[in-house]
Amino acid sequence: MAVLKQHEDFDADSIHEQIIGIASDMVMHDSGFHLHTTKAQLLYAPSGCMTVTTSDRQLILPPFRMLWIPANELHRVNFRNIVAYRSIYFDDSYSGKYMKSGLKVLHVNPLLKEIIERICFWEWSDLGQDQTNLLKVFWDELSKAPEEKLELKMPGNRRFMKISEEWTLRKSIPPMLKDLAERTGAVEKTISRIFKKETGLSYQEWRQQWRLQRSIELLVEGNSIGEVSHILDFSSDSAFIEFFKKYTGSTPLQYLMRHE
Repeated sequence: MAVLKQHEDFDADSIHEQIIGIASDMVMHDSGFHLHTTKAQLLYAPSGCMTVTTSDRQLILPPFRMLWIPANELHRVNFRNIVAYRSIYFDDSYSGKYMKSGLKVLHVNPLLKEIIERICFWEWSDLGQDQTNLLKVFWDELSKAPEEKLELKMPGNRRFMKISEEWTLRKSIPPMLKDLAERTGAVEKTISRIFKKETGLSYQEWRQQWRLQRSIELLVEGNSIGEVSHILDFSSDSAFIEFFKKYTGSTPLQYLMRHE
């Protein structure tokens, strides 16, 4: 196993074991875009929240979600608060027998959480019988884990690249349409057309989905409803609660309690 230190380089492809687990408590991390050519990866954080960006999507990983990343999938991992980072790498030739699909966000039940924790602290060596038995349970639970659909297609148009980077790094939030038009120099109709074509959503719908993802991150990080409402420019706490309930079917507190 490896307990990584902040900013320590790690290259899973250079390690030949079938299964590699790593664990670290990190803060303010940006992996940059990268891929693993021979390894599939399971990414999870039992505390804190990660943002994962692929070539065209943004996903969030609070403690009740994990991400399966197949080999050769370009991705980038960001987080801004303290995160208990857990990652398991599997030889593609081995994991391909169990996971045939592509990128997937899956729900983490208590049993999977404990198994992931165990694997992340294994020694990197040949597997013993106890480990082999536990892996059978792991793959069985993983195959039954419900898939989560909260993802956001990202615009790829070059005129939005700089501001999209700010949104990814959480340095700013997507503004109202008229303000984005002033910032980018594009007319509102052009912005709406680009977003509809590249994300399937109007800009206003896309902005609301971005704020929903960010609100879950902020709540998981321990911010109060008032703080989240202020950060995301809602007119009041009650307006934020109604917005959250519209998209999730629960109030923020109910949402967190249900997943916990």
